[in-house]
Amino acid sequence: MELPGRTVIVTGAGSGIGRALALAFARHGAGVVCCARRFERLEETVRLIERDGGVGFAQRCDVTRREEVQTLVTAALERFGQIDVLFNNAGSFQSIAGVAESDPDTWWTDVSVNMLGGYLTIREVLPHMLTRDTGIIVNMDGGRPVGGSGYACGKAGLMELTRVLSKELRLLGSAVMVFGAGPGLVRTEMTELQAQSEAGRRWIPSTQAAFAAGSTRQPEELARATIELIRIATPEVSGKSYGPDTDFSTWFAAD
Repeated sequence: MELPGRTVIVTGAGSGIGRALALAFARHGAGVVCCARRFERLEETVRLIERDGGVGFAQRCDVTRREEVQTLVTAALERFGQIDVLFNNAGSFQSIAGVAESDPDTWWTDVSVNMLGGYLTIREVLPHMLTRDTGIIVNMDGGRPVGGSGYACGKAGLMELTRVLSKELRLLGSAVMVFGAGPGLVRTEMTELQAQSEAGRRWIPSTQAAFAAGSTRQPEELARATIELIRIATPEVSGKSYGPDTDFSTWFAAD
């Protein structure tokens, strides 16, 4: 799929990886619907897109609320007329604790944002993509860290949804595709909390160590890989996961 003239929704587009993705999609000619809970951050992302000559649109949305997701998709269709790519980037990693000491509400928020949020956006966008028999959905994966069981369970669930959905789409004979994305350890608000909080230093010391060693990845690395994925993706490879170092040519190598 070539991006000029396409429409992309990026959730969690107000900062970090989501912002890098939104900027990259816009630079390659797509109209980008930027969604997150903090509207002022979205407005900043859109300003950056427009500064580079791109087209962006900010829509506040809590992806765990079905009615807000419905409004997001309706607004995207009213503005651009179609949705070609959905990148489920919105995530939450607030519960940093062992299971026995974790707060159930915070833990469930992590699960909900990472898994339910992805499900709701997919469920709302998918009928449109199925009708047109075209579209690409990308779901953001993450680590499975000790001390981050809510985040880990949410991401594991989202990746299982990715796997099952790819099989559903094949059963339907649809050309719509779904993929998982793994960015590696990127310095973001989420990982800064792991490095700077007492709980993070206790349970996930590897994050602080990676920061100190300068061994983190840049959000633009996953953005570049995603642009390449969109360009070369075919239904035959739907369901696969990729990252900044993926050699996509191996996906199409002869057996």
